[in-house]
Amino acid sequence: MSTLQNRRRPLWTAYEAAAASGGSLLCRGADRLEDGRVSADDWQVEGISFDTRSLQAGDLFVALHGARDGHDFIRDAAERGARAALVSRIPDETPASLPLLKVPDTVAGLSSLGAAARDRNFGQLIAVTGSVGKTTTKEMLRSALATAGTVHAAEKSFNNHLGVPTSLASLPDRSDYGVFEIGMNHSGEITPLTALVRPHVAIITTVAPAHLGNFASVDEIAAAKGEILSGVRPGGVAILNADNEYYDYLVSTARSFGIERVIPFGSDEKSDGGVRLISYVGTGRDCTATVSVEGEEISFRLASPGRHLAMNALAVLAAAKAVGAPLAQAISGLEQFRAGEGRGAQHQMPLENGSITILDEAYNANPASMAAAFAVLGSMTPEMGGRRIAVLGEMKELGDSSHALHASLGLPISEARIHKVWLAGMDMASLRDGLAVGKLGGWAETAMELEAGLVADLQPGDVVLFKGSNASGIGALLSSILAKQTRQE
Repeated sequence: MSTLQNRRRPLWTAYEAAAASGGSLLCRGADRLEDGRVSADDWQVEGISFDTRSLQAGDLFVALHGARDGHDFIRDAAERGARAALVSRIPDETPASLPLLKVPDTVAGLSSLGAAARDRNFGQLIAVTGSVGKTTTKEMLRSALATAGTVHAAEKSFNNHLGVPTSLASLPDRSDYGVFEIGMNHSGEITPLTALVRPHVAIITTVAPAHLGNFASVDEIAAAKGEILSGVRPGGVAILNADNEYYDYLVSTARSFGIERVIPFGSDEKSDGGVRLISYVGTGRDCTATVSVEGEEISFRLASPGRHLAMNALAVLAAAKAVGAPLAQAISGLEQFRAGEGRGAQHQMPLENGSITILDEAYNANPASMAAAFAVLGSMTPEMGGRRIAVLGEMKELGDSSHALHASLGLPISEARIHKVWLAGMDMASLRDGLAVGKLGGWAETAMELEAGLVADLQPGDVVLFKGSNASGIGALLSSILAKQTRQE
């Protein structure tokens, strides 16, 4: 039931898209093609894409101006099956068979499509932000709500000024639920996005040091995350982390925007009356949590381990209550959730005379998510003769606090009983220099320089965590190791 596009009905017809965007329906060819079809206005699309690499047949291609001009890929889009294109100019190489929707600015046109999709949908819209856990919470919501109705959520982490309008413009008119991830790197970025989505429910997973290079303090990050509350509809709900030090501040922010209903979640007593974690047991392969949901005690199992995942699940249950989804069905859906690639997925990789377990947390990193990943690694028990190993890349965008925050990872590494650490990046030198004797496996300026030494050091039974910011190259390192192993099999 959970899907990005509703394939049973067109997402947009030509006239609907033109009315929503204020654009003009055009084509470079004759008014009619050989088959008699009216080429300029006789079309409908099933999805939206601004990237020809992921475009599907039947999509509306949006030619955006960015590092590269999307208009330069108009022929490629047509060859890949685009049914029409949203453009601000008509490139010479536009195929005569490709209908065009011309607007003054394609980003504004895309946002107008998003606003129209929002207004014609009568489902419940949920927006998610936070320093950690946005995408995972979005995916948990997809799983939980799919048991109660049709769910629209982007397949990728579409959380910026292009991704949010694209995801919103892709909202089918009959979806029961829409889930939107909203991110930011600077103050003021969330405000226009939440104003566009106008969610019934807003979730702030947590506030933690991330993107500190663009903020003077974590206080400023809290204020930026709080911007999501400004877009909540009248009568809407804020779901806030009661364990976070900024909880009271965010409650006050919610009140300032007229939000009367706040549902807290967490293990702190402030979450009484909301969704409170009573107990958590993790095995390294899965976990079980017992929670109180507005006074009703319930236990559930997640197929992926991590107390941080259980905390995300609390927010999801709070959202289910807020939108009126049956709690039992939401829990059933949650139990179907599986951590995604780069966000906690586990792999078994064969070695000579055995295998190793890989914990893939390579999508991104900040101090809070690093500590959460170390805790999961610490809960995992290596096979006979195996070790707990962490392969870590730099945490980016931490500004003047970067060296201190990298050095501070030594304590959670020790608490997780990690046997050996491999480090990549100049900022990781701060951690390298503070590690206990014998703990360092190796350090290099780039992640790929670690590959030969790391692979040679692996032994059957090891449990290996890969974690780092996207730009650190840890994800590419893991992909290289897995690809070479696949070729050897």
